[in-house]
Amino acid sequence: MPSGTRVEAKPFSSLPLNPALLQALDSLEFRQMTPIQELSLPPMLQGLDVIGQARTGSGKTAAYGLGLLSRIDPTLPKTQALVLCPTRELADQIAKEIRRLARFLPNVKLTILSGGISKRPQLASLEFDPHIIVGMAGRVQQHLEKNTLKLDALRVLVLDEADRMLDSDFEEASRAIVDQAPKTRQTLFFSATFPDAVRGLSRRLQKKPVEITIDAAVAAPQVEQTFFEVDPERRIDALAHLLSLHQPESALVFCHTKKDAQEVEAKLVKRGFSALGLHGDIEQRERDEVLVRFANGSCRVLVATDVAARGLDIKDLAMVISYELPLDADLHVHRVGRTGRAGRSGVAMHLFSSRERSRVAAVEQRLGMKATIGKLPMSALAPDRPVLANVVTLCVDGGRRDKLRPGDLLGALTGDAGIAKEAVGKISTFDTRTYFAIDKRQAKNVLQKLREGKIKGKNFRVRPID
Repeated sequence: MPSGTRVEAKPFSSLPLNPALLQALDSLEFRQMTPIQELSLPPMLQGLDVIGQARTGSGKTAAYGLGLLSRIDPTLPKTQALVLCPTRELADQIAKEIRRLARFLPNVKLTILSGGISKRPQLASLEFDPHIIVGMAGRVQQHLEKNTLKLDALRVLVLDEADRMLDSDFEEASRAIVDQAPKTRQTLFFSATFPDAVRGLSRRLQKKPVEITIDAAVAAPQVEQTFFEVDPERRIDALAHLLSLHQPESALVFCHTKKDAQEVEAKLVKRGFSALGLHGDIEQRERDEVLVRFANGSCRVLVATDVAARGLDIKDLAMVISYELPLDADLHVHRVGRTGRAGRSGVAMHLFSSRERSRVAAVEQRLGMKATIGKLPMSALAPDRPVLANVVTLCVDGGRRDKLRPGDLLGALTGDAGIAKEAVGKISTFDTRTYFAIDKRQAKNVLQKLREGKIKGKNFRVRPID
């Protein structure tokens, strides 16, 4: 089994990649391979099946993206590659990454098939077979059943977050799709964890796969981890103390269950913290808005379940907090991998009760480390100093379908509205909506200016969502 140990990163130019892919990598300034890319790309380029385990942010999307782009024939108008994943956000991120890698390959068509949005534009995009489909299992299965999608020419099948694709929500649809794929396909499994169920499916669906594990200890980012023993009845007080003390720019708080996440969010908000929750009960549009607000800084604390947080690509995440340690040490590694990415430092803090000491020991064994146990003055916790946002998020009711681009909005803000470019934060565009962050002190003025003026020569409704 290949391991993650190596001396020096190898350049992509050492691989027999299409010159157009090397050109795209160079334009993106991707020159040295990450461990998962270095070990998985050679067998993928040979057409072999691969089962790859690496933490979030390790570069596995680019790895299998390059692999599948190397296998398709743009001159053949058939669906040749299918990537299955568990969430719409992850599907969007995967599609964006593959499109960036394919930027110099002529006439490559990619379509996203995900739930939570209208089928009509998806049907239109399937009128002419796309070369690549990135989708959620349920929606892909619906198109297969209605014969609006065919997999007879499929060359590469990828299961991203393979462990998640085999839970109760996705297993039936995933298996149904796999059964309709040609037996001659190349099958790639990638995930941060690989429980026995995934290995069992691998034995059934893959042909002598090359198994690659990038050891968590080898691939671990520069994350400072501290464990705190707390009274279970005072977990929320301990959480508020740590947030008040450290004042992180952004913090992702992990809870076991949806009920826990809802309760922690409500309690933090009641105490004055800028917090939002992410769990299975919220609709897709609300989920989009929660993620936008957290990404652009108008919400500083996101409280989420492990399942709901799957596939989130949150750049520059300052802190991860486990409200309770997970039962699985691999899941702990997955949580910690959310911070300290791309060579940056990060902080991870974990609360545990005396009954959960065995979970700390499991993490120590998994990572080959001695846990740092911190002390909390439970009898004299610091008074709340709520983590607050300095920006707010505004929404323009116009998006990609209206041909409204981020540059058009920025131009309206810095032009007619007279707003300094530095006051404008992240701009996120969806099909029918565009969100942007603005300095809280200027929000009222910006709202008035945009409502009185035009964006790209048109009047759009503008409203706050914070």
